[in-house]
Formats: sequence, C-alpha cells, structure tokens
Amino acid sequence: MKINFITSNKNKVKEFKQILEPEIKVGHINIAYPELRSDNPEEIARKSAEMLSKKLKKSVVVEDSGLFIKALNDFPGTCSAYIHKRIGLEGIIKLMKGIKNRQCAYKSAVAYCEPNKKPASFLGEETGKVAESIRGSYGFGHDPIFIPKGSSKTYGEMENCEEIKKFRRRAVLKLRGYLLKKKVI
Repeated sequence: MKINFITSNKNKVKEFKQILEPEIKVGHINIAYPELRSDNPEEIARKSAEMLSKKLKKSVVVEDSGLFIKALNDFPGTCSAYIHKRIGLEGIIKLMKGIKNRQCAYKSAVAYCEPNKKPASFLGEETGKVAESIRGSYGFGHDPIFIPKGSSKTYGEMENCEEIKKFRRRAVLKLRGYLLKKKVI
C-alpha cells in the first residue's frame, strides 16, 4: 500500500513516514499548488486533495495545519506558514506581549482523495499555550513557541518532538485507519 503525499515540507514527510510505514509506504511529491483561503483547515485540505488528484490523475494526500491563538481570534490559523515567513516567531511573540491568556491549539487536517472521487479528511488537534519567548531548536514551524498541555517545555525543547506531536499524529492515525480499512493500493 502506498500514498502520494504532496508537500514541500520534508519534516512533514518524516513525520508521516514515522506513523504510517511500513504498512503504508509514503511517496513524496513536491509540487507547488494554489491554496484556498479559509479558516477551516479541513476545507483547505479536502479541496486541495480533490484538485491535485484530478490534476495528477492519482490518489493523493495533503495536509494543512496551523497554530490557532485564542487571544488573537485564532490568528495565524490556516495562514500560519505565510505568517511564519513574514513575521516569524519573533513577530508572534511580539503580538502576544502583555497578553495573559496564551491558550492556543495546533490543528492538522489531512485529506485523501482518489481521482474523480470525493475526498476524505481527518482532523487532529492539540491544545497548549504560547510561550513567552522562543525556546529550543528542535522541530519546525511554531514548535519553539508551542507548549503542549501538561508540559512546561515547548516542542522546540523536545528532541523527539516529531515522534510525540499529538495534533498531526492524531490526524495521520485516522488516515491510517481509513486506508487500512479501505485497502488502498
């Protein structure tokens, strides 16, 4: 069984492989594609998967994730990658200066679609809080400022954070169950 995971992020490919292989082989396709704008990561993932599966004429998997900060009305949300490139972690920390409610959620939506079929999507979520400062160098994206619930460390301070991230793991495990039940080739 094999999936075609479309992403430009090699770290995500590594996470998917850790969760899915050896039962489901993860093939990687790195192509740029236009992303829908929506506050709902599942909607983005479903529409992207449907468009790419039709274009490539093969079954595909896409993932859309983001950091949703409660005090900032869920900003940066589904625009996390764009915002990360523009203002970085320093900008997020600056926006949070003086804000006591630092609650946030990391969300990951994974969608699978076969050509000319409706996509299936799976959401994984993990709650936590935004750190007061950038801490650690492990992981990627917002990991150095995300403190998962029940921890005092950011993902950036955890050497094995790719193996324990719950938000993406939850979504990918749902995909795994779906694919194994479906017996996708």
